[in-house]
Amino acid sequence: MKASSAKNELEACASSVNEFLISHLAGRPKELYQASSHYIRSGGKRLRPFMVIKGCELLGGDIRRALPGAAAVELVHNFTLVHDDIMDNDEMRHGVATVHRQFGLPLAILGGDVLFSKAFEILAIEGKKVGIADSAITEMSGKLANACTVICEGQVTDIDFASNTKFPSEAQYIDMIGKKTAALFEVSCALGALSAPEYTARDVSNLSSFGRNVGVAFQLVDDLIGAIGDPKVTGKAAGNDIREGKKTLPILLAIKRAKGANKEKIMNVFGSKTATSAEIKDAVKAVSDMGVDEDVRSSAREHMNRALASLEEYGDAPARRSLEFAANFIVGRSL
Repeated sequence: MKASSAKNELEACASSVNEFLISHLAGRPKELYQASSHYIRSGGKRLRPFMVIKGCELLGGDIRRALPGAAAVELVHNFTLVHDDIMDNDEMRHGVATVHRQFGLPLAILGGDVLFSKAFEILAIEGKKVGIADSAITEMSGKLANACTVICEGQVTDIDFASNTKFPSEAQYIDMIGKKTAALFEVSCALGALSAPEYTARDVSNLSSFGRNVGVAFQLVDDLIGAIGDPKVTGKAAGNDIREGKKTLPILLAIKRAKGANKEKIMNVFGSKTATSAEIKDAVKAVSDMGVDEDVRSSAREHMNRALASLEEYGDAPARRSLEFAANFIVGRSL
């Protein structure tokens, strides 16, 4: 699949999902729905809904059947963003003010709650309208609810990492991102299968495996970008994750490998809110010099290859090529 056609396909799916979401996030009080739809209106690639849609198409479905599930996972994703920004007290997300900064803390919490409840409302009501069987809707709701629980477990583990003076092992880190990030990718692909007119338990398992491994790869690359990404590309401050003391894999590897002056440069900035721009620049270079970029991307590629292996039995279907493009995009991206 050519990158240009795949990009157009991703944008077309995003447009359909956005239109569907906005139509279901209207009501009164007006400010409540403005708060809940704030991030959705600011744009986004909609990778998780894309995987719902393509998973459904892979098994003979279409975008009409996939939209309730696609909307549900995006609503849950945005719910987690709103609450994550509150916990981190962040002021900006993707170039716009965070919901709690724009609308105040009470409306941000309630707006997040609306996103969460709307996800299950849309699954139940809109899913039935497009012909998804009640048994499938029940299974979809159960899997999405479980994913929400797993995400919370992953978030608490991440908070524990931050408060603990010890550094987690690579296996502990992978387990954490498997819960915090990959769980929603996994359920996205499962909901795609369950939205299709015909599916088997093996189909649900295969697509879940694809989503889980893509989700781990996504977070590995995301953490790499957070540590040494180019601010001209990312729009975020250079070395932001180092300054905030985040115990992500690229930073863990760099600290483990660094010696002498390089280690000192990293540790002087790690978790320091008062680090200067020059010190942060030196720390980013020190992390980069440890060769973490290739190692982290190599780990991401391993998970991507596991994901692709889950699709081997589906022939040369267009939807399979679209899912493979999404996986390759995630590993190669710099934003």
